[in-house]
Amino acid sequence: MSPVEKVLVVGGGIGGLSATIALRRAGYDVDVVERNPAWDVYGVGIIQPANALRALHELGLAHEAVENGLPMFGDTTWTADGGMILADHDWPPLVEGLPPANGITRPRLHHILQTHTLGSGADVRTGVTFSALHDDGDRVKVSFTDGDTRSYDLVVGADGLYSQVRETVFGADIQPNFTGQVCWRYNLPRIEGLNKIWVYIGATGTAGFCPLSQDLMYILTIEKPPAGAPVRLSREGSAAMYRERLEQFGGLVAEHRDLIVDDDAVVYRPVENVLVPPPWYRGRVVLIGDAAHATSPHCGQGAAQAIEDGIVVTQELLRHDAVSEALAAWMERRYDRCRMVVEGSEAIGRWEQDHSLPIDPVAVRHEVTMSAMAPF
Repeated sequence: MSPVEKVLVVGGGIGGLSATIALRRAGYDVDVVERNPAWDVYGVGIIQPANALRALHELGLAHEAVENGLPMFGDTTWTADGGMILADHDWPPLVEGLPPANGITRPRLHHILQTHTLGSGADVRTGVTFSALHDDGDRVKVSFTDGDTRSYDLVVGADGLYSQVRETVFGADIQPNFTGQVCWRYNLPRIEGLNKIWVYIGATGTAGFCPLSQDLMYILTIEKPPAGAPVRLSREGSAAMYRERLEQFGGLVAEHRDLIVDDDAVVYRPVENVLVPPPWYRGRVVLIGDAAHATSPHCGQGAAQAIEDGIVVTQELLRHDAVSEALAAWMERRYDRCRMVVEGSEAIGRWEQDHSLPIDPVAVRHEVTMSAMAPF
């Protein structure tokens, strides 16, 4: 018999909603709180490699995601001028009837997860978060910012890189780490025939194209910013700055550079990561997704690992008679896998900032991609 009946999920993003759907499918009573009253998302697109589609298939959502995106079949890496292919990989599918990967816009994926969360019967409150957590060993008493108080058998912290749950339960010493790089993204019309991730390796960073639909793709750039450049950027002038940063690239990147004109459409962020020392739980409170193991985007695995987290938490709750046993088993299954993604992605970023390092970024990316396809 499961030791849990009622669960609180803090955070209404990819990890939190995936966990909610998995928990509701297993019959648990779930409340969700999301501090953003609009419950919308800021971002461009999501890469869904084969293991992400396998996880979504577990939730009954994979086919819907593919119908709302564009199937992808691997990755190709080029020199900065696009004149030489350095590597070309075809990825294997993991689920019959699904492609090896999928590209989808962030808002479309969010809509799918929202719709199925609400349809699951979960109690979702937006514009609300917790103000206090008290774990007495048997239950977690939670006070909320709307004045309500409720008790739970388990609290799932899925509130992202700057997790309030992590700071409250694990302390303020664990903070996101700035990797020394920044990331640019911008939506553009899809290049005809683009059905893989195309990556171009430059002197100070990497650019790439990722398909999102039949008529849409995004251009992605991860770079070490020039000395004195701001890590945080105001919107005004951001399109011109992005075009300037792409001047080291030729070929198709150069051809598409001048299409970047709308400051409001530029998504620019510092690249940060975090890997919380194990275990990722204290008593009846557990961290999942970016709250526990946020990764840089070099291997396209952040969302995939968050989705897997929620599924595995649910599986282990069903298998064990005590919360402590379930979370220990969950940790055993998740830590090495997520650490591999975080550390592999970080190694690629270090090489991009210092090409003298004995790191083969193409080989590391492929190794992480293939390793993530192992059963979770």
